[in-house]
This record gives sequence, structure tokens and C-alpha cells, in this order.
Amino acid sequence: MRLILRLSFSLSLLLSLASVFAQCPAATVVDPQGLAAGAFPQQYDLGEFEALAGCTLSLSENPAIADLNAQILGNPSDLPSVAERVPQDALVVMPYEEIGRYGGTLEGLSKATEAGTSDLLSVRHVNLVRFSDDLQTLVPNVAKGWSWNDDFTELTIYLREGHKWSDGAPFTAEDIAFWYNDMTLNPNIVEKPQDRFLVSGKPMVVEVVDPTTVRFVLPEPRPGLLGQFAVDYAQPFQPKHFLGQFHPDINPDADKLAQEAGFDNGYQVIAFYYGGSDWKDVPSPLLKDAAKIDKLPAAVVPTLESYIVIKDTPEDRYLVANPYFFMVDTAGNQLPYINEINELYIADEEVQTLKMVNGDVSYKSQAVNLNSAPVLLDNQATGHYTLDLPPTVASNVAISFNLTDNDEAKRAVFNDVRFRQAMSHAINRQEIIDIAFLGEGKPEQYTAFDPATVSFVSDEQRAAFTSYDPDLANSLLDEVGVVDQDGDGFRDLPNGERLKLTIQFATQGSNSDLPEIVANNWTAVGIETSVLEVTSDEYRAAQSANELSVHIWAKGQLGFYLATDPSYFIPPFDSYFFHRNAMLWAQWLETNGAEGIEPPASVQETLDLVYQFQGKTFGSEESNALGSQIVDKVLEQLYFIGTVGSIPEPVYHHNNLGNFKTFTAKSYYYYWAFSYRPTQWFFKE
Repeated sequence: MRLILRLSFSLSLLLSLASVFAQCPAATVVDPQGLAAGAFPQQYDLGEFEALAGCTLSLSENPAIADLNAQILGNPSDLPSVAERVPQDALVVMPYEEIGRYGGTLEGLSKATEAGTSDLLSVRHVNLVRFSDDLQTLVPNVAKGWSWNDDFTELTIYLREGHKWSDGAPFTAEDIAFWYNDMTLNPNIVEKPQDRFLVSGKPMVVEVVDPTTVRFVLPEPRPGLLGQFAVDYAQPFQPKHFLGQFHPDINPDADKLAQEAGFDNGYQVIAFYYGGSDWKDVPSPLLKDAAKIDKLPAAVVPTLESYIVIKDTPEDRYLVANPYFFMVDTAGNQLPYINEINELYIADEEVQTLKMVNGDVSYKSQAVNLNSAPVLLDNQATGHYTLDLPPTVASNVAISFNLTDNDEAKRAVFNDVRFRQAMSHAINRQEIIDIAFLGEGKPEQYTAFDPATVSFVSDEQRAAFTSYDPDLANSLLDEVGVVDQDGDGFRDLPNGERLKLTIQFATQGSNSDLPEIVANNWTAVGIETSVLEVTSDEYRAAQSANELSVHIWAKGQLGFYLATDPSYFIPPFDSYFFHRNAMLWAQWLETNGAEGIEPPASVQETLDLVYQFQGKTFGSEESNALGSQIVDKVLEQLYFIGTVGSIPEPVYHHNNLGNFKTFTAKSYYYYWAFSYRPTQWFFKE
């Protein structure tokens, strides 16, 4: 009997050891090798993966990682083992097609230092959570998990034990609390918190529960907060160990340290690194003032992203793989596979297209317009690349008039909704579809919510004021008093001055054909209109200075985005980088009426509805009813005039780029490539 028991025990031990030392399946999406699905699609926590696979994953590193690390100014030269660099419960990523190979440089294009760069930012981007590639399912990213209380007023985020910043320092809940409590809410660092990080205009409370647990306590229910993190370019964490040493509220010697580095105080150092904004693509110290870097602890702020900047010039930016990145593949290889990113700045659209035609680019999505598609499609074979044409969301190119124009006569006309209705009916959207969008798309009014992302925008709402009706446009213009007073064939303002309009546009915000067609349409109803192409930076500067009478940029938001962020309904109705047309209304609000122009009461009425909408569970009956009311208010105001929706747009990638998945949709608001896991891209040859 003892012998039987001993044999039974030995067999059990052997089976257990066999399980422990079994080779883990190098599972991919196309060949899961029998591996069961985990809690979330196409990814696992390390412990979950090992339990489902019945194995212990052996970790491997990029053979060039020590050399790459040596290029990161300020990083310790001695790297610990990869098992010590990644979290204890690392995020295991299932590659799309195959286990990749290390090496190579991703060749990318942007317009300029702060223009058209979010495309490549999305390649290295991380956030607490993300949307899976179906653009519907929330999955963990930096966070290991989360939980809500019953009324959506407390969101608890769970982090990974042993997660580290790119310099090897621990990443903890303190870094999330530091981002919000000590930076976002500190006017010495961020002049005014972004509305999306407030709840109905009121701040949240961010509490550290323990090193791997942080809690967001909200003044009102906000069930969409987690979705906001999934798509936001801003990252709700900053390295307290690094920036905190210069924060006067955290380190009593902060100002002294700053002065030793040549700054007046600690806040100046933080601004030098952080830029006073959650927009993470401000010029790095390498571009701002390289001479000061020698007196600072590092060239750039440590990151959790897959790549970190090592070179930043007016012509280009260069990045190398983060040696402490928290993801591995199903074979245990630390990601990313690709060693480096070379981001070249080219403002000229024709030069950009030529480089893509020649096959000199690895990946490009942002600012590749549909009118470039024919030549790009024709040269796919010779350039060894593929051009996909996925649908777009939130990309309806909208036109607006400056509601706070410095010219009082124009301002009065622009604020008459009949004028805006007239100018909408004067636009021949079918002509835009045929010429600017190669016959693709359909007429669509701006409804704030992209209709493809919600169920409550009706066909009637989408079509409001979009019929091409020059007679109606002329009649409405006559009612407004914009008539031809001197008989020269062009309409004048009520004060007798010619109403001349110039549509300044940047190709990042619209292709060149669309404004040309609109200008011709408006001229045909007597409004003398010309066009002027400018750079993105020139456009944004003029818009911010309240110098534009006509504004044009893609506009429209994902439904769940508006379930958290109210800023699109608060003057000036968007951020610096996009479409805003009420700068002096915003000034009035920011100064409590001391400066600027008071917005009409309807602005607050709409915002009240938005706050109610954001307190409901997105997609619920109550949420949809409120959403439809908001759309009605948007159409009643017609502050923005939509043109064409449902347009496919190009996404380009070189055929040598492995594990590249066709985008479900192309959209800045899903943050370009973020949902498609670029860390598992690799070069096939």
C-alpha cells in the first residue's frame, strides 16, 4: 500500500513538474495553438497566460537593448535582467500573425514638430486602458484592471506589481495621484484643467489606496470616464520620482535644485519638461535648449511608452525602444520588436506622397487624404506597400464663421442663424463628393456626435440644412440684409461694405479641393470668397488670435467621448489644435465677464443637457434621449456646418511591416494606431 501511495505521489509530482516546465504555446491570433481565450481579447496577464497554457513563460530580451539604452540620456548604463525590468504580471500580447523578429527602424512622416505628429505618437502610446481592435471592447493596458461602485462615482484602478518607468524607477499609484492632484490641479503648472478631467466643471479626488491601487472619487456619476482614458492622448500618470523633485509642494529644496540647473524655480523646470499642458507632443528639452540638459537629471521625462525620444530637431525626431516596457509576446519576448523610430517632418503634401510612392515610409495614416489615393493605389506594386481604405469616423470637414469676429459688422451677420443656414444650403455637397472624395461619402450635417458611433442621430438630423438649394440660400441672405447694394454683383454687409471671405485651410484639416468648391459655391450666391492654403501652425496661430472669419477643419466626436468630455460644447468649442470659432466667448467665460463677449444663453442650455447626458450610462434609453435633444440644440444653433460624412481614407503601410492589421476605422479620436497594438509590428526581412 505504501508503495502504491509513493508511486502515486511521484506520478503527481512528475505531472506537476511537466506542467511547470512545459513549453508555452507561441500563440497568435491566426493560430492560437489551442490556447483558451482570456478575460480580454488577444491579451493576457502573465499569471493568467501561464495558468491557461499550463507553462512557465521564459522571458527574452532584444539583443540590442543595452545599446539602445545607452542612447537614452540619463538612464543607468547597467540594465537588470528582463525578468526584473518587466512587471511581475506583465501584459502578454498575442501577435496577429507570427512571433516577430527584433531590429530595424520604423520610418515615419509628420508635418512639423507639433503638426500631424499624433499618428506616430499613437504607435508608442499607452494609457490606463484602450479599446481593442473592434473599437468597442475596453481592455487593460497600463492598468491591470478596474472596478466601479454601483452609482459610478468611484473608479478603482489596479496596477501591475513591479511596473517600472523607462529609467527603472517604480511606477505606482503615487504617479497617478501626482498627475492629477499636484500637476493638473496646480495652476502653477496647468493654468486651467481640461474640462474632460473635471466632472460637470468640478474636480475629482484621486486617492492612493496602496502602491498598486488608486481610486478616482467623482462629485457626480460619470460612467464614461474609463472610455475617456481609452482614447485620450493625455496620460493620467506622471513620474513623481522625477518631476516631483522640482515640485515646491513636494520637495522643500525644489527651487534650490532648479536654480543650480539655471532656472528661477522648480515650476520652470517642470514647464521645461512638461510644457504646462497634457498635450504630450510639446518640444522636448532636446529641441528647446539642449545646453541646459547637462545640468538636469535626464534629457526627457521618463515614460511608460514603448519608445523614448533621444533626438529632437526642427527637421526630425528619433526614438529608441524603452528597455523597461511592460509587454511581452506569447513566446516571452519583450516588446517592442522594432528598435527605433525615425520621424521626419515634411509639410508639403506632394513631397509626402512622393516618399510614400517610393516606398520610403513604413507606416502613415494621419494627413493622408483621399485625393492622394489614386496615385498611391497605382504604385503599390512598385513601391512595395499596401494602401487600405477603411471607413473614417469623426472626420466630417466642418466649416464655421467666427462668432466673435473682430469686425463687428461681420460678427452681427455671422451670429444670425439664417446666414449660417443660407451658407449651408449654398454648398453643393454632391460636387464635393464627386471631386474631393472620388465619389465616396454622403452629405452630412454636423451633429456633434458622429452618427456611426451612436444610435440616436436620425436620418433627418443628419440631413438638416444639407440640401443644395441656391434659391433658398439667396432668399435667406436677402432676409439677413446681406444684399448687393451697389449693383456690382456681390453682396454687401448691412453697413454697405463688401462681404469678402477668405477660407484659410491647412491640408491637415481638409484636402485642397473641398474649400475650393465651397468658395465657388458661395461666390455663386454673391458672397465673394477666395481660398488660401497655410501651414497647420499658421492656421492655428491665426485662429487663436481671433483673426480668421472662416474656419475649416474636420470636426465630430465619438459618442462615448462626449459621454465624458464636455469641452466641445464650451466656447471656443475645441482645443488649440482643432476647430474653434468663439475665442472671445471663451475669454468672457475664463475672466468671469471681465473681458471678451458674453455668449448667448443657449450655450449654457446645451451644456446643461450635456452634463445630464454624461451622468447616464452611455447607450441607455435615458442617455439616448438626452443625446437626441443635444443634437437638436446643435442643429438649432448651427455653429458648425458639416459637409460630407462616411468617407473612407487611406492607411498606408510597407509590405515589409509584419503583424499589421487593417484598421477597423481610421480616426484621430480612436488615436490612430493605438487599438492595433503597434508594439508587435516587426520587419519581415
